[in-house]
Amino acid sequence: MPRFLSMIRVDEQNAPAEGPSPELMERMGELIEEMTKAGVMLDTAGLTPTSDGTRVTWSGGKISCTDGPFTESKEVIGGYALLQAKDKAEALEWTKRFLRVHEEFWTITCEVREVVEP
Repeated sequence: MPRFLSMIRVDEQNAPAEGPSPELMERMGELIEEMTKAGVMLDTAGLTPTSDGTRVTWSGGKISCTDGPFTESKEVIGGYALLQAKDKAEALEWTKRFLRVHEEFWTITCEVREVVEP
């Protein structure tokens, strides 16, 4: 079965400073448990803020490193999920369910892409 990477993009400028509510974390936990039992969820995690990150760039034959925060970025990858589904349609359905557990004030985009198998 194909694997899909769902990259969870958030607007760091408008995310709640205190992070996700306990109720949201509970709903996410329940969904992740369901996805794991269904054999769909292979791995998932949130990421630290961009202020803790470093961008490594290869350009013109040289490496450069830039420490965060990355103020020019409106949306940043805040987490990911590695899913195994029968097809992209199924991966999208699970992703939509993940988005729906969030309160209405969240603005989140998930980019879902199939993993190229060797």
